[in-house]
Amino acid sequence: MTYPIRKFDAVVVGAGGAGLRAALQLSKAGVNTAVLSKVFPTRSHTVAAQGGISASLGNVQDDNWEWHMYDTVKGSDWLGDQDAIEFMTSNAVEAVVELEHMGMPFDRVESGKIYQRPFGGHTAEHGKRAVERACAVADRTGHAMLHTLYQQNVRANTQFFVEWTALDLIRNEDGDVVGVTAMEMETGEVYIFHAKAVLFATGGAGRIYASSTNAFMNTGDGLGICARAGIPLEDMEFWQFHPTGVAGAGVLITEGVRGEGGILLNAQGERFMERYAPTVKDLASRDVVSRAMAMEIYEGRGCGPNKDHVLLKIDHIGAEKIMSKLPGIREISIQFAGIDPIKDPIPVVPTTHYMMGGIPTNYLGEVVVPKDGNPEAVVNGLYAAGECACASVHGANRLGTNSLLDLVVFGKSAGDSMIKYIAETELKPLPENAGEFTKQRLDRLNNQTGGENVDALRGELQRTIQSHAGVFRTDAILKEGVEKVLALVERSKNTQIGDKSMVWNTARIEALELDNLMEVAKATIISAEARKESRGAHASDDHPDRDDVNWMKHTLFYSADNHLEYKPVHTKPLTVDYIPPAKRVY
Repeated sequence: MTYPIRKFDAVVVGAGGAGLRAALQLSKAGVNTAVLSKVFPTRSHTVAAQGGISASLGNVQDDNWEWHMYDTVKGSDWLGDQDAIEFMTSNAVEAVVELEHMGMPFDRVESGKIYQRPFGGHTAEHGKRAVERACAVADRTGHAMLHTLYQQNVRANTQFFVEWTALDLIRNEDGDVVGVTAMEMETGEVYIFHAKAVLFATGGAGRIYASSTNAFMNTGDGLGICARAGIPLEDMEFWQFHPTGVAGAGVLITEGVRGEGGILLNAQGERFMERYAPTVKDLASRDVVSRAMAMEIYEGRGCGPNKDHVLLKIDHIGAEKIMSKLPGIREISIQFAGIDPIKDPIPVVPTTHYMMGGIPTNYLGEVVVPKDGNPEAVVNGLYAAGECACASVHGANRLGTNSLLDLVVFGKSAGDSMIKYIAETELKPLPENAGEFTKQRLDRLNNQTGGENVDALRGELQRTIQSHAGVFRTDAILKEGVEKVLALVERSKNTQIGDKSMVWNTARIEALELDNLMEVAKATIISAEARKESRGAHASDDHPDRDDVNWMKHTLFYSADNHLEYKPVHTKPLTVDYIPPAKRVY
């Protein structure tokens, strides 16, 4: 064996909401679990989620999970798997009540029940009116969730490996997963984590874009690791652009601002969303609002000296409400825009926010890939949950607040699946060459001289994806993007990290992260170039209509030879009637 070995029943890679929820399930069941995290768990990117977690509690208005399911299917533009969507929405109330019982400090209505606010795309009676469904902790809901789950894991004696990064997947000759290689970031030492089951909960990969609400650590590590190990990536053409990032900074302004009564204005002072979504206006689905904003800017009605943004006005809701329900937003606006929203509107622009695609899974959290005629054969020992996974509950566009729900519902589901698998499975031996692939990658980095600069190459990749896979796309722009990204991928095979006797380990980590970014970018641009329709977040000027006959199917991207395969959308829910495709209007 190449590296020292540590043995566990389960290894969870990532300590955000999904990883912590799965780890809690495992630890409470007595499973010997290791959790690897690049950062201290409470710094995971879940901490940045602001607006809420969706559940049809009906604390403010009548609601039920079937309406929530309808909104999610419609929001997905009918690319979401309806069995997984039913599973998530029907388990939402239980998931939120569990968090409440763990001590998550939800805001309350006067009766003492959990406070709920309206959110984009959340409706009652199958789209007839907006409904309050987002359970919130002011505008710091993710922060409260992450701390609650971490404290519960400490209580359950979960074993954390903090500031460790996973490098590569270890599969045996049957294709079963038996562990990962991982590096301690401080020392650069590499270990093999030998386990019965591995869960990836590594979050998103928004750092393939130049302008993103994502943290710098969101480099698609789980996706890159899986792609290199022969696992396809699903629906990678679909990236959500959040309508309201602070102009010039990209920092997120939660949809909860509009849920509390905020409105979008163009340079003429017009509330323009009334033209694009006359029923729900500023609370339309995110892709609809983002494209409306982009159109206002494109047609010359943008604000500021460069006419490159619009305004988010909330001063009319009153200082008291802003201070009690949106204190973090006020702080962000002052710090990053120099604007106090109690007095003036916030300059906002659509910004890359969320990855709808990812590692293909079913609603049990098992990774599934086509094999021997079975379109969804389970990869033994491999699981994924959260933003890095594609269940697919978000389809072509995610509804706001379904992200936090996704984390806890599928984190728990994956944990339950792992518990069952671990109880029934002996620890499988490591292959003789375990760790050899990682050693070759590190040896190349350590010995490379005269190669490409990692930082410069990453910047070039981000600018390329930003300009070729943005809010609006064309065949020509995407085709050129494919050529540019593939050229950058070739150049990335020749990166260097400087004099190895003087270099910090952070430079080595950044070079390894670039490998993952390249895999995600390649999957994104090739999948987008192939899809000849407009659906959800994928908007093509050359193919403006949704094409259910030819394109109501999931994309599967294989990295080894850059080819695409497809699989059907699950149109059969678990217990309720199928929701047939319809024109998507708000």
